[in-house]
Amino acid sequence: MSEFRIDQIKSQDASRGPDIAGITTFTGTSGIVMPSGDTAYRGGRGRGVIVGGSNANSIEYITIVTLGNSQDYGDLSAVTSYVGALASSTRGVYSRSRTPSSPSGDNTLEYSTLATTSNSFDFGDRIESVYEVGALSNNTRGIIGGGYGPVNSDVMDYVTISNLGNATNFGNLTQKRRGLNAIASPIRGCFAAGYQQPDTTTETNIIDYITIASTGNALDFGDLSAAKGRNAGMSNSIRGVIGLGDVNTMDYITIASTGNASDFGDMITAISGVRGGCSDSHGGLG
Repeated sequence: MSEFRIDQIKSQDASRGPDIAGITTFTGTSGIVMPSGDTAYRGGRGRGVIVGGSNANSIEYITIVTLGNSQDYGDLSAVTSYVGALASSTRGVYSRSRTPSSPSGDNTLEYSTLATTSNSFDFGDRIESVYEVGALSNNTRGIIGGGYGPVNSDVMDYVTISNLGNATNFGNLTQKRRGLNAIASPIRGCFAAGYQQPDTTTETNIIDYITIASTGNALDFGDLSAAKGRNAGMSNSIRGVIGLGDVNTMDYITIASTGNASDFGDMITAISGVRGGCSDSHGGLG
């Protein structure tokens, strides 16, 4: 379930314009991962990868800058729900979260190479076996936080995306919760909303933030305009936009600062339940 960066120009090719370095990722709980970074790897085309779903093992992809239906990418190693997904400019990493054999939470991490199509491969394991997590990244490091299994968690762990291996402890969220979403710039990540109790009735409007390159506990960023869980997020290197689930409201924050979210606009329809979002440097999908 990452973003784009427009502040580093790598080279200039008159045939296709500048290559843009950097990428971050962010998801809700439906397993959409948003690569949109280095055009040298992707020929200038931002690809969004939709991973798993409600008891599904499918991986599909879209080209964000064009309209059209998703296409088959490959399969996860198991049927899963509540996938948490993150990416660099070359690799996507997926927290399987919940499978029929692990209904209280799964700690398996899988990966795929974004420029190709194939089934996913084993990456390593998370510290905890939980589901309904939030996930974010920049081009180097991915962080997964929160979740449920069988109680709410405040644990964040991280991986270096280019290196296979088990996740390492990053720190703790300000509150234990599940069904949260995550957005990021190349420097800072934010975990927003979620359910405070191990049910789907006690929602929260809190936004936490971390500095991705360091480790440590999350700090308070501000509040959304309403308490929500299982909602979608998307961002670029400056601004994050969060859809508020079963209402059609969208909030936004400026990631480099702290403060409460402001009104961004409205979605066409209000959609409740598990969702995710993706974006490139021009627009986002949720």
